[in-house]
Formats: sequence, structure tokens, C-alpha cells
Amino acid sequence: MAKTRPEFLPGYYYHIYNRGANKQQIFKEKSNYLYVIKYLKKYSIELDVSIVAYCLMSNHYHILVRQNGDYPAGLIPQRIFNSYTKAFNRSYSHSGTLFEGRYRSKVVEDDAYLIYLCKYIHINPIKAGLVTKPEDWIYSNYQEFLGLRRGSIFDPEFFDEYFHDKKDYFDFVTEDLSAQNVPKVLKQYWESLSEV
Repeated sequence: MAKTRPEFLPGYYYHIYNRGANKQQIFKEKSNYLYVIKYLKKYSIELDVSIVAYCLMSNHYHILVRQNGDYPAGLIPQRIFNSYTKAFNRSYSHSGTLFEGRYRSKVVEDDAYLIYLCKYIHINPIKAGLVTKPEDWIYSNYQEFLGLRRGSIFDPEFFDEYFHDKKDYFDFVTEDLSAQNVPKVLKQYWESLSEV
């Protein structure tokens, strides 16, 4: 039985994610990542959705958004990845499904959960062994959080509400992630995402 998606409502935060079918690559080269980043920016403006955190990995993605208006935040992955899949299939003579089903989404209602999810998204490349520092992964908006890159896929309102300054966020992301420092509810959540 398919999992039901949350109702998309203004003012709420949503974690949207998916991975390649059979864990296959969905991004093969830099231009693939840039395609998605370009449309992430375009559709977030058109649909009045704030992108809080995102990370594009070779075989999956995570996007944390806040829906500001009446357009459902779920339109973001639909619009981006429907066209992306067609472009990918043309470019690589690929046939069949690219993703493992429809995107998944979860509503985020707790503040502690929200900021730890932001951290989880930004440290994903470290967990995957791709980089040793999150700022070295250029296909996320972590560099914007630290002021290392000027980018428009960043929500300063969110940042100012939850973090004192850039060093505060840096310290939060790089602190020890041992089990005793991770709230139980977040450990369970991360385990539920372990397949992604």
C-alpha cells in the first residue's frame, strides 16, 4: 500500500526526497546538477516556496521547503523532475523509470526536528563518503549558510530565526553526531530515511 502524502498548507515545512530506481545514478555530471539547481530556483519563485536546505547527491536528493502561498510545495519536485527525467533520458539514451516511484514528503512541525533535518541534509555528502567537510559539496546550499557563496536558493528569514550567526550554524553542523547528541525522535527519523 502506497504511503499517503501530507496535505500541503501555507506556512508549513516539508522534507521532499527521492532516489534513483535500484539506487541508480540520477546525476551523472555537473550539468545534470546545474539543471536541477536552475529549476529549483525558478519554480521556488514561481510557486512561492522557500528552499530552506537542499542537497543533490549522485543517486538521490533532499529538499527542505516552506510553503508560503497556496501553491502546494509538492509541485516543486513534480515540475523539476518530470522535465529533468525527459532531458536525462534523451541525453543518455535511457529508457524506463529514473526514480524509485513518486517523490516522498513529510511535514515537519517541530522546531528541533526542523533544524536537525537541515543539518542532516547538509551533512549527507559526508555520510556518503563524498567529502570530509560539508562546504566541499557544491550541490547543496550549505555554502550559502556560511556566507561562502552568494546564492539565491537560500532562506535568510529561516536562518535568522533559528541561528545567531554563520559560526553558530557551522558549530551546529560540525558538532559530534554521536548517538547521545541526537534526540531519539530524530534517530528514528534518520533510520526511516536510511534507504535514501
